[in-house]
Amino acid sequence: MMEEATQNSESSPEPSGSMEDYYQLQRELLVITLILTGLIFPAVWGYYGRTIALNYLVGGCTGLAYLRLLGKNVERLGAESGKVGKSQLGLFVAVIILATQVKQLHVLPVFLGFMTFKATLIIYTLKTLFKPSQPH
Repeated sequence: MMEEATQNSESSPEPSGSMEDYYQLQRELLVITLILTGLIFPAVWGYYGRTIALNYLVGGCTGLAYLRLLGKNVERLGAESGKVGKSQLGLFVAVIILATQVKQLHVLPVFLGFMTFKATLIIYTLKTLFKPSQPH
């Protein structure tokens, strides 16, 4: 009887409170990255032109995919006793190799677009740091 209850709770589709917090954090980071990419892209277009802006956008979209893959791998860490996969690193390497091989792509704007998610992490850290603590 107790074993059956344990099995039912393990296969429960409802996430725990801490996992719900993690999913909320993951969504927030993705949204901030998307907003930053959406704000930076037109600025790059206006200053450097369409080609460089599209290169930035390729990197920005790759950074979003990287962040998503990283989130999925971290999520699996709790369920499996493995380590974080290398698929996200492969994605980065693939886009940089692509940027070096395709004449229309430039490595620096693609790389800087990819790094937009790092700005997201800085923004989130500053937001958390200066957010007044809430009583529990």
